[in-house]
This record gives sequence, structure tokens and C-alpha cells, in this order.
Amino acid sequence: MEIDTSQWSGDGDFTRRVLDALGRIDDVVHVRVEDAPASRAEQGYAFLSNEVYVRTVERERVERAAWLGVLTRRRRVREPALTMEGLAAALAAVEDVGPADYVDEGMIQYLKAQRIVPPYQTRGYKLVEMVRLYRAGGQPQRDEAAHAER
Repeated sequence: MEIDTSQWSGDGDFTRRVLDALGRIDDVVHVRVEDAPASRAEQGYAFLSNEVYVRTVERERVERAAWLGVLTRRRRVREPALTMEGLAAALAAVEDVGPADYVDEGMIQYLKAQRIVPPYQTRGYKLVEMVRLYRAGGQPQRDEAAHAER
């Protein structure tokens, strides 16, 4: 697996644990991590927001489709071997990561909060870390039957 961290500051312990877990999933090919513009810090708390773009192995299958209403033709369809729901289930099985706070066909989101008290200080701060995972390279895969009803 290839990891691109050129646009990530390296902040976020939970983000690092998610990256380690993604490295152990066989169907993940490429991961890119970026700092999100929502990150900020003020007195008493720090909010880290990281975005992770995941590319998985694609599988090709042949499907039959109606053409001109009467004729049928075959076409090759490429689809990801691992859906976002499948990726969320694989990450939930990892003890250091656990289940996601929000999952849909286009995004997985984790929101973790912890209190940090640095050595030799009387007051600490609250660290809130949000990690969002997206599919890299294209639109989310949607059920075409459900999409046609809209």
C-alpha cells in the first residue's frame, strides 16, 4: 500500500491509528492524508480535522444491459472490491479504531475527544479529533435502482 502524507502535518494520534489499520487491509491500494481547513486551536481546546482518501482494488465484471429496448449487449463494469460500508466494518474490527460514528456510501467519519494534561501544568486542554475517510478518485458508488427513483 502507498501512503501520501505530503499535505498532512502529522498531528492526530487517532489518524495515525486509522492509517496503521488501513495498511493491514489487503484491498486498500493507496491512501492520501490531508489536513482539513476546519482545524483550529484556542485556549482550552484544540480541534484537529484530517481527511483521508482511500483507493481500493477494482474488480471488473461483465453485465448484460438492454440496448434499444429489445437487444441486449454485454458491457464491462469496474467496481471497487471494497465498499465504504465494507471498509467501515473492517476498521470496526480493529481494536485500536473501533466502529465509526457515521457511515454512508460516500464517507466514514470518526470523532474522538480526549483530555490532555501536559507535564508540569495545572490545566490541560480538550483535544477533539475528527477523521473523515472518502473514496479516492471519483464519485461514490450508488445503487442505480435507488438512484433512478430520485
